[in-house]
Amino acid sequence: MIDLKSEEQLQLVEGVDLDDEDDCFESIDKLIAQGINAGDVKKLQDAGIYTCNGLMMHTKKNLTGIKGLSEAKVDKICEAAEKLINTGYITGSDLLLRRKSVIKITTGSQALDELLGGGIETLSITEAFGEFRSGKTQLAHTLCVSTQLPISMRGGNGKVAYIDTEGTFRPDRIVPIAERFGMDPGAVLENIIYARAYTYEHQYNLLLGLAAKMSEEPFRLLIVDSIIALFRVDFSGRGELAERQQKLAQMLSRLTKIAEEFNVAVYMTNQVIADPGGGVFISDPKKPAGGHVLAHAATIRLMLRKGKGEQRVCKVFDAPNLPEAEAISLPRPFGRHNSFSFLLKFIWDSLAALPFPAGFLLLFSRLAPPIGFHHCNYLTRASMFSLHKQHVFQITPGGIADAKD
Repeated sequence: MIDLKSEEQLQLVEGVDLDDEDDCFESIDKLIAQGINAGDVKKLQDAGIYTCNGLMMHTKKNLTGIKGLSEAKVDKICEAAEKLINTGYITGSDLLLRRKSVIKITTGSQALDELLGGGIETLSITEAFGEFRSGKTQLAHTLCVSTQLPISMRGGNGKVAYIDTEGTFRPDRIVPIAERFGMDPGAVLENIIYARAYTYEHQYNLLLGLAAKMSEEPFRLLIVDSIIALFRVDFSGRGELAERQQKLAQMLSRLTKIAEEFNVAVYMTNQVIADPGGGVFISDPKKPAGGHVLAHAATIRLMLRKGKGEQRVCKVFDAPNLPEAEAISLPRPFGRHNSFSFLLKFIWDSLAALPFPAGFLLLFSRLAPPIGFHHCNYLTRASMFSLHKQHVFQITPGGIADAKD
């Protein structure tokens, strides 16, 4: 249990040290000192561009599409911006130093944090996909609170922006989570800005409007729950698939730019679709929606699925720097206080150390869960057999937490 007094939480916005924030981006207003007309700067701001970093993330074709900006003006503006920020090559050492600004936000569970290498990280997009009631939105609600913790307590010391496309955000759910962390629920809710999106165009416009807020206030997390829902409604059939994927790619590109421009973490949920071609040996033939476009955009992909009874499983599906592993959510009656479960775990570990065929161990892992063994985990790749490190967590009224809480 993390104990944090209300007075400390209230210092989130008022007392936050912004010295490091100045290095994250250069305000678009600094172009005026480089000889750019103030009126042209205002036009950029009206188009949702508030930083020089964000300016350089737009093509000249997009910039000339802004009313009142000619091609000559755009060239002059870009030249001025290049004097303020470095858009060229840097050394690997410089990039390593720049990566020190990455903040990892706790999920509320040490087990999940270990799985993610410390938590949900900034400058990246973390995608969680799974069927309904698999814990995606519960994690989003927990992150709304944990992001506001001080950095010394593995938080982000920043505000949260929440774009809801499915109508699942519940402010009353935030209250018990805030109380669990010892924070003032009213102050926590004040640091969350919320918007309900009804069309994919509305969703994209909400993202464009975030630049103004993030350039003025210390935001650390952006949640989109879910990224694909409105696209599946507004586009139908194979005839509109190409257009849908193009629009989805543009929105994902915008999310990537927001993460890198303002050093925020982007957590987005995704739905799943049936995969008839998964094969008869796949027990859960589902795959994430969005296709390759979404798969390539996400930095870290987490697969959440239901287990036996109230069990939940979170697996690192794809990540550039994390090993493939699983974290299992257990209900309180099982897990640590079940001696029979420990006996089976001992048998499992003993068998894993012997030169049995992978098929035998696979059969044992299939038979064990129905009789109370919730620690089984397996991975088969050709003739290789290995065990993943097990992490145990659970979904509680106070959000995502360790099973021992």
